[in-house]
Amino acid sequence: MFPTKIVLATDGSEEARRAAGLAADLAEKLDSELHLVYVEPMPGVYAYPESAVYEPELRNELREATERGAHEKLEAETEALGLADKVAGMHVAVGRPDAGIVRAAEDSGAGLVVVGSRGRGPIKRAVMGSVSDSVVRYAHCPVLVVRDGSRGDRAPGGPIVLGLDGSEESKLAVGAAAEISAATGSPVHPIYVVPAERQLYGHHSYSEDVKKSLMEEARTEARRFLDEQAAGVRSAGGAVAQTYLGTGRPDEEIVELAEEIGAGMVVVGSRGLGGVRRALMGSVSDSVVRYAHCPVLVVRE
Repeated sequence: MFPTKIVLATDGSEEARRAAGLAADLAEKLDSELHLVYVEPMPGVYAYPESAVYEPELRNELREATERGAHEKLEAETEALGLADKVAGMHVAVGRPDAGIVRAAEDSGAGLVVVGSRGRGPIKRAVMGSVSDSVVRYAHCPVLVVRDGSRGDRAPGGPIVLGLDGSEESKLAVGAAAEISAATGSPVHPIYVVPAERQLYGHHSYSEDVKKSLMEEARTEARRFLDEQAAGVRSAGGAVAQTYLGTGRPDEEIVELAEEIGAGMVVVGSRGLGGVRRALMGSVSDSVVRYAHCPVLVVRE
């Protein structure tokens, strides 16, 4: 599933350095090129003397100087990370970090973007967003988010939890989990979550016997689906340890399972809701990225 290039976004932070170890290990195991991208924000012109603000060439001069500084910082960071002999390409941009990362991924034909996240609290994250949120939303390829506090910096460093929901993106996630499992030897733990009773029945008033019958039917279909997806992982060369059938909220069940088995990675699909709809409704992948104790790979169509 993954093409031959992995793009690692770095900014010198501890989160980015943790992500670097995982990205380098994945690149080696997946036989992929490792590319680094560093984006330096454009300095504000109004920080300069008023006499210089109106110079026609000031913005171009600022961009060129900023880009030179960014090249120097990226080279220094590459050395500090011990990746000088492992990097196939380096990319520098000036401007918004999320836009620069997404553009570098597209320009290089990356099959995976790895980005660190500072894991802001839910209120600050909702109001301000984050670079990783934006990259997950707009990148053309899967994005692996490594949060501060994530356990391990190797790929994947433990079992792989595969969150399933029957969508096309979920099917792509199966392929991604299988490929990583085959390359690393980490077992996959697929999970599907059946809606709670109130979600399953809606506003209908059913007898207890009917409710029980509907729930049993839903769980039977879910179990069949889980078995099919597990077979798909195995046929693609991955290893399946155990399947899990949960009930309730998918994000909570996925995060709890990851914590319970000491997962080294969670793989989920994302339907890629637009900005407004995503802000109002959220998504399973958003929540898993925010609360999982380990790196989360978000696979989009």
